[in-house]
Amino acid sequence: MSGQSRVLERKVFYANTKIFAEGEAGDRAYLIQDGTVEIIKNGQVLAELSKGELFGEMALVDDQPRMASARAKNDVSVVIIGRETFREKLSKADPFIRGLLTIFVRNIRNLSR
Repeated sequence: MSGQSRVLERKVFYANTKIFAEGEAGDRAYLIQDGTVEIIKNGQVLAELSKGELFGEMALVDDQPRMASARAKNDVSVVIIGRETFREKLSKADPFIRGLLTIFVRNIRNLSR
């Protein structure tokens, strides 16, 4: 490990701004610092996420396109977790936990088909 501390990228999405769209390739996940994010599929809000919640991670687990869209319900600030950082953290996780995560993501995708 290089001893360098990584600078976390932060971003603000203003109210009603698209964060990502269903079907897009995903190269990052997001950790909400403030505000509310809507997860939308087929025009229907499936979930509302708020401070401390992670979204967009499934595309990083299984390299599949985004299965839903994400939109800022109000002004939202997030920390962006890039693919490399995500993979690095995942590689340090217990192999059982990694396997479980992969199964969960596959099951969620199958349920949404």
